[in-house]
Amino acid sequence: MTNPPLPLALILPAWLGSLVVRLLAPVGDFTRFSLAVLAWTVASPRSWMSRRRIAPPIFTVGVASIPVVATTGMFIGMILALEGFAQFNALGMADRMGGIINSSVVKQIGPVLAAVMVAGRVGGALAAELGTMRVTEQLDAMQAMSVDPVRNLVVPRFVACVVMTPILTMYSNALGVWGAWAILTGLFGVNTADYWYYTGLVVHWWDPAAGLLKSVFFGAAIGLVSCWRGFNCVGGASGVGRAATSAFVTSFLAIIVINLVLAKFLNELYYVFFPTGIRSVLG
Repeated sequence: MTNPPLPLALILPAWLGSLVVRLLAPVGDFTRFSLAVLAWTVASPRSWMSRRRIAPPIFTVGVASIPVVATTGMFIGMILALEGFAQFNALGMADRMGGIINSSVVKQIGPVLAAVMVAGRVGGALAAELGTMRVTEQLDAMQAMSVDPVRNLVVPRFVACVVMTPILTMYSNALGVWGAWAILTGLFGVNTADYWYYTGLVVHWWDPAAGLLKSVFFGAAIGLVSCWRGFNCVGGASGVGRAATSAFVTSFLAIIVINLVLAKFLNELYYVFFPTGIRSVLG
């Protein structure tokens, strides 16, 4: 028996209603998933603190990502020095580039790039791993045996992302600073003492602290988004591929949005604690 056609006056409201439901349903599902992950993380630390559960994701997310994150950070610092030297040298400020570049690296560029590398290398892998378990019904089998897959599979991976992303950010920051130093002093003849003097003058402890705080939120976003995409994977092998791709794309967008929001918030907070403002290379 087919449903009778809707009256003409109800077609547009019905279409708008279905559109809103389709748009908001994933938001609600992701919110419930995130709250469940956070609840298990806080309420049941024993579910992820055992070495057997936390060590593999820590290695996958953190240790195995060090080469790509560190290399990216180093080359970004070198590129900033290469591209910016001509302009700053024309202004007679080449010796002050260390402060300008390193302030940008530790506060903005380093954390964002490290998170993007983690999202690309780890986010897709997490989504593919959990997605494969979903399409092969391994997650359903765990639930049938009263084993919560969120508690046992998602929480350790989420914690690994939150813990290791700031550590990887420190590697990225350090290599970015040294990469800029190598180019400016080795290629352009900038005095090493000036490089580090202006770095110390401009880079306040707040800058790396703000970058590391951002990286905690970046890691949380990567872990939640990637695991959620894998958990909701459908469509067999092609669905696993779509889940891996969407995990990276969504994580990348989340990183950009979170960075914008936290940059504004932390800048305002800085002036609350330090009313005199930032220190400048201009003196």
